[in-house]
Amino acid sequence: MRRFANKFIGDKAFYKMVFTLVIPLMIQQGITSFVSLLDNVMVGSLGTESISAVAIVNQIMMVFNLAIFGGLSGCSIFGAQFYGNNDHKGMRHTFRFKMYFTVVTAILGIIIFIFFGDAFIGMFLHDSGDSGDLALTAKVGKDYMMIMLLGLLPFAISQTYAGTLRETGETMAPMISSVIAIFTNLVLNYLLIFGKFGFPVMGAAGAAIGTVVSRYIEMIYVVVHSHRHYDKYQFLAGAYSSFRVPFALIKKITITGTPLLVNEVFWSLGMTFINQSYSLRGLNAVAAINITGTAWNIFCIMFMAMGNAVAILVGQKLGAGLKEEARDLDNKLCFMTVAVHIIMGAAMIALSGVVPLIYNVDQSVRELTTRLLIVCGAALPMHSFVHVVYFTIRSGGKTFITFLFDCLYTWVVPVPLAFFLCRYTDLSIVWLYFAVQFIDVIKVVIGAFMLKSDFWLNTIIDTDKKEKA
Repeated sequence: MRRFANKFIGDKAFYKMVFTLVIPLMIQQGITSFVSLLDNVMVGSLGTESISAVAIVNQIMMVFNLAIFGGLSGCSIFGAQFYGNNDHKGMRHTFRFKMYFTVVTAILGIIIFIFFGDAFIGMFLHDSGDSGDLALTAKVGKDYMMIMLLGLLPFAISQTYAGTLRETGETMAPMISSVIAIFTNLVLNYLLIFGKFGFPVMGAAGAAIGTVVSRYIEMIYVVVHSHRHYDKYQFLAGAYSSFRVPFALIKKITITGTPLLVNEVFWSLGMTFINQSYSLRGLNAVAAINITGTAWNIFCIMFMAMGNAVAILVGQKLGAGLKEEARDLDNKLCFMTVAVHIIMGAAMIALSGVVPLIYNVDQSVRELTTRLLIVCGAALPMHSFVHVVYFTIRSGGKTFITFLFDCLYTWVVPVPLAFFLCRYTDLSIVWLYFAVQFIDVIKVVIGAFMLKSDFWLNTIIDTDKKEKA
């Protein structure tokens, strides 16, 4: 028992370190998820068509969001290890590379959505005999998407700055910028969706405007804060005095980061394909899946924060060459994550009948959502473990293995399963969802084996060629 405790349970200093890092992330994620819930409720009050349209567009745009995340993830491995090695110049070059990537990706995303947005939305609209108006859903979705495109560039830039600050262990400033943006979004949504205090009634388009404005505010805050504190963020001093990034670093980041970028893009496409398969069961299923996903985000605030904690803390240890400490730290972080999410999963199941009541949707949608939430709650501990395994492998730069573990698995196992069950069986959406969620028990076994093998304990920066300025 003592051996188990020593391996998986940390001391007081461990938990103080972890919570100092993750509490700001949890607050940020918690507020984001709660406000997203309120947004969802406000849009949902407009009817099943509106909530389905917004859900479809957000599902499509998730591909862009995760492309940004994937590209920055490869860079962040280097950023965390450069910081752990006290190499400010290395961090500065990495930051420049991030800016190139995010700006180009945002421009490409805007062009793709303008030309193919209608076709993307149409993939999710199927006549299943329920009461939804497909033509109205398509129109609302297109209007919503065109406005949301204006927020892609500020979102990309915000992620570049916020992610880089987190690599240094700074989580308060990104949290504050996000909280300000979130409440701005909430207020504007209330004013513009319903036309309060003299504002026009804009429905789902009003929600899009609120989101876009909030993204500009978030960008302005985090950029201004970062450049006012060169004493804390020395790598930003002179960041724009040159656009040079050493070719050797570009090559390293590209080799290491490309699997992560491809992983996030194709994983998100896989999730989009699965949701498109679910949509064959009609607009009620689309609405229920959307509500379930919003509730899931609330119960996963610790889930998301612990992934970042693993990436930052374990990455810094590896950058400093402390492999034994990195392994010990990771064991404790993984155990803590699963233990917390056993409790969170139970809470999700207990509240499964309450969450749907706050939505102005048909009773059939509420009943579907309750059942889906029960499935989610039961699967939550399993998915939390898979999540921290992903970040563990990534922290050591084993990005091709990460790609196999996440993306290839998604397209080989759950995507074909969803495709077959949705098109060639009469299973209800609840049993379809259950099958796709719990097939990931295979991934849990693979992840446990990889953690035990220690192949991820890897330092990817050259610690003998450190440049401090």
